[in-house]
Amino acid sequence: MNPPRMLHRLLIATTLTVMSACSTSPVAEPAGATFVVVRHAEKADDGSKDPPLTGAGEERARRLAASLADAPVVAVYSTHLHRTTRTAEPTARLHGLPVTTYDPAEPAVDLAARLRSAHRAGTVLVVGHSNTAPAIASALCECEVPPMDEQEYGRTLTISPGSDGAPRLSLGH
Repeated sequence: MNPPRMLHRLLIATTLTVMSACSTSPVAEPAGATFVVVRHAEKADDGSKDPPLTGAGEERARRLAASLADAPVVAVYSTHLHRTTRTAEPTARLHGLPVTTYDPAEPAVDLAARLRSAHRAGTVLVVGHSNTAPAIASALCECEVPPMDEQEYGRTLTISPGSDGAPRLSLGH
């Protein structure tokens, strides 16, 4: 066999082997959506059963939307009350999404199952109440979540898929 031709073939084979060894496969992202669960922002103390947000509450809702501006938000959920819908609206508007209403009396495990089934990827904002947000987050992460005080408005409960696919809870303010 012709030595230059043999050397050429060997060089090609070696190059292809090295190139295939160096190629990188994209690292698979953990499957599943990220759920951001918050309590509605500060409400007015006007004695009504469905009070509006205060000025501070409106500002908190705008800051929540800004904090999710770069997230791939695919859905926004809220109860039917003004304080929750007004908290959810800035984020929904920013991402061109409707606010989907859920029943706060629905058991948290049922709501969590419905949310997981409907959203396999992206970020989902769920706005609840001090007595429902921890239970919703707990059902989504399948973990313990501390209760919220009636005066606590700033806690963010983020449930995201871990590297093993299991849900992970992170607490923010």
